[in-house]
Amino acid sequence: MSPFRRAAPLVLPLLLGPLLPGTALAQSAAPPSTGGTPVPTAAPSPQVAGAPVTAPGAAVRGLWVDAFGPGLKTRAQVRQTVEDAANLGMNTLFVQAIRRGDCLCLKSTLPPITDADLEKNFDPLAVITELAHARGLRVIAWASVTGVSNTSAPNTSPRHVTRAHGPQSGAASWMARRPDGSWLEGKDGWLDAGIPEAAEYMAAGVVSLVKNYPVDGVQLDRIRYPDGGVWGYDPKVLTRYRAETGARGIPASNDARWQTWKRDQITGLVRRIALEVKTLRPDAWISAATITYVRPPADRAAFRYTRTYLEVMQDWPTWMQEGLLDLNVLMNYKRDGVGDQARWFDGWNAFARSVRPRLDGRLAGLAAGTAMYLNSPEVTASQAGRSVAAGLGWVGYSYRTPTLNVFNARESGAQGLSAVRAALSAPGGVLAAPVRWTEAPPTSRGLMGRITGTPVPGHHTVTLWRGGKQIAQSLTDANGYYGFLTVEPGRVEVRVSGQRWADTVPERGVVRLPDLLVRQPRPVAVPVQAPAPAPEPVKDGDEIPTPP
Repeated sequence: MSPFRRAAPLVLPLLLGPLLPGTALAQSAAPPSTGGTPVPTAAPSPQVAGAPVTAPGAAVRGLWVDAFGPGLKTRAQVRQTVEDAANLGMNTLFVQAIRRGDCLCLKSTLPPITDADLEKNFDPLAVITELAHARGLRVIAWASVTGVSNTSAPNTSPRHVTRAHGPQSGAASWMARRPDGSWLEGKDGWLDAGIPEAAEYMAAGVVSLVKNYPVDGVQLDRIRYPDGGVWGYDPKVLTRYRAETGARGIPASNDARWQTWKRDQITGLVRRIALEVKTLRPDAWISAATITYVRPPADRAAFRYTRTYLEVMQDWPTWMQEGLLDLNVLMNYKRDGVGDQARWFDGWNAFARSVRPRLDGRLAGLAAGTAMYLNSPEVTASQAGRSVAAGLGWVGYSYRTPTLNVFNARESGAQGLSAVRAALSAPGGVLAAPVRWTEAPPTSRGLMGRITGTPVPGHHTVTLWRGGKQIAQSLTDANGYYGFLTVEPGRVEVRVSGQRWADTVPERGVVRLPDLLVRQPRPVAVPVQAPAPAPEPVKDGDEIPTPP
């Protein structure tokens, strides 16, 4: 049973009266040895303490708080986390809520984590939100969306998704798979967004956080396919792909039509979550932690050759353009002083700025997420300063491992936080003066709906019209949902598969249209495309150690 409200399907006449005018973690690699990791040097850091804060997200000064160690497991840890963040001068905590198909909370659709060191009857998300708000900090609930299991630390709850839909569940499995049926990426298992029931499950889990906790927003992490570009081969997924596109056989991993379809599954899931959250709370921030592997693209065309686009199937420029993200936090995990990585860091920031304009003329929010765990405090300060000077906010990974020395067990977490504070609060640093982040998100209105009456509800083209002109276009997702989030208020008409429906986009909020009973049972077949280009190959020095 879906937790989302349904509207009764309508069969409508084709012609209506005239309308009124009116879319964490770094690249996997072996961690460095304790004794052999180079200590990067910092690129020059601009003076930014008094830099103007104008673009959305530019005021973010954030810290990721992960659940893979201490920080969130007891009341005492949570109090210390909030105290440390406030003392650093942060204004936002990105708190891991959904970790691997489980929650550091007690009031979501997912089971709680089953870690032995979790305090009994403790709700970390509730307590940290209350304490952070009392100190003037915002809380963004960070959710790993498709990553749901790890064989070295399995959740033992009978409610966990892998019990009924795990790798050994046969036709009921929801796991992403390679062509040979294998499902592990290292020790991690991932859900496939191309399985409609899995997509519904993932969306419901994230939305339940906003429904049950006064968080300021949600951040989608692992909202993608695993690394490698060879995923999506569950038989159910292939059946859907063939039904929706008219393709035959089993697609090669570089089949452009196949890659486009898989990207559409990820984008459709982002859209569904954004629409459902905005329906509940229009002023909640929708964020994502996005991939920036290796070299930056020069422009949007070059982005289509990146591993981000071709391998893990993230099209985050489109998510920004269509208003699906209020705040894109780049996982720009680079090491200044190691090869060209300082230039890569600045290049990804520059590319993201170039694609932040939305279809409605507004700007999407942007922040650079930096790998504190890979760098010295001086490099972290430099990367944060360059980001803020360029008009982006800044988020550091992570509270638990704030420096390279903490990562390599050469100093304690408290020592690392003290060193980072000194570097970030030095004259001209991004935390030298208090910065508040109080703005409302760019997206606060839209419309959504669903088609029914067809065995193939996905991949139908939906167009939006105003004053006799088409103003937007989208696709239905695996469960028939569609929606738009960059529409100005006023009267509009939706057209999809032989149906039309007119309604009014409000000044604030998302209008949910009645379900439309479609007249065309299948979407239009997608033409065969030339093989996709290969992503830029990984070269020596490209690998980034996985966060601890």
